[in-house]
Amino acid sequence: MWQWIELVLGGAVIAVTLLPLVRLKVWWVRMWSFPRLQIGVLGALALAAFLHGPKQLAPWPAVVYGMTLALCVAFHAAMVWRYSRFAPREVQASTLEDSGQRLTIAISNVLQTNRRADLVLRELKAAGADVVLCVEVDDWWRSRLDALLETHPHTLQCPLSNMYGMVLYSRLPLLRPRLEFLVQPDIPSMQAVVVLRNDGRVWINCVHPRPPAPQESHTSLPRDAELLLVARRVRGARLPVVVCGDLNDVAWSRTTRRFQKISRLLDPRKGRGMFSTFHAGLPGLRFPLDHIFHSDCFRLVSLRRLPNVGSDHFPVLATLSLEPSAEREQEAPEADEEDMREARDTIAAAGQAERQAAPPQPPGGTSRV
Repeated sequence: MWQWIELVLGGAVIAVTLLPLVRLKVWWVRMWSFPRLQIGVLGALALAAFLHGPKQLAPWPAVVYGMTLALCVAFHAAMVWRYSRFAPREVQASTLEDSGQRLTIAISNVLQTNRRADLVLRELKAAGADVVLCVEVDDWWRSRLDALLETHPHTLQCPLSNMYGMVLYSRLPLLRPRLEFLVQPDIPSMQAVVVLRNDGRVWINCVHPRPPAPQESHTSLPRDAELLLVARRVRGARLPVVVCGDLNDVAWSRTTRRFQKISRLLDPRKGRGMFSTFHAGLPGLRFPLDHIFHSDCFRLVSLRRLPNVGSDHFPVLATLSLEPSAEREQEAPEADEEDMREARDTIAAAGQAERQAAPPQPPGGTSRV
């Protein structure tokens, strides 16, 4: 009986490993890109049980099954290995003490239905970030988070009741703040130029695309298109770039890896850990969905996950140091022609889908600079 259970478990691992390799964007395919670590652990357990237990299969089927399961485990390990402490770091650690060239960013998906604004404000105030991005903000949350205006008077706000409201608070001046609806008329994104204490400029882009999920979107197309649109926009930018937010995608997915290559931005988690932020209430089932990517002219001072604030996401805090010498010593990822073609096709397909949907007029946003 147990041997058959082990075979079924192993077979399921093989199936959900191969399924995301099919280039379909429907949610029930794309969802299996998220739990790579968990599937890999289950596959390793199934493989160990198969190797050490009595065999229920004939010799050749047993060999094929065992080798396929081992390859699946190795594949998952390869996908998540870059986000372990054993991998080389993509972003160098900063050794400079000049606070004038530093930028500290906090991002928090507050969970619109969460009412522990006291916890959110306590952690954000204690973090001392220069820039604070909060998502899933409605009018109730905006009225509470405006307590940050005392220390962060520069703001761009778009509270919405659809779980995709967004607010940005900054203690540093914001130039040319802009609210956008890049793909879908009810999904905002933000951009602004942050003026550092040493008068340096950083172009920050804030995103929170809709995820592929049955209650949200039956396809990953809108999310993928938004991320790739931002990637194309910042590629080759003259200013240092930061892209941050709840991307509703894991770091090792095909889309996020393509986003990195097209944008040429670095991921400070590589070689330091996953910093999984969702789901805060499920310790064994967490994924890195909240991201901070940046240009190769930054080094990292610190990166940490903040304590639980009553949301289903943990907040993330990162301090970056703008150091021109880093550009010569850090290698930015690079896209090939296939990456660029896939991006063009995805963006075009999303545009066509939205035109056919005849969307309503987008809501507005407010800024105070």
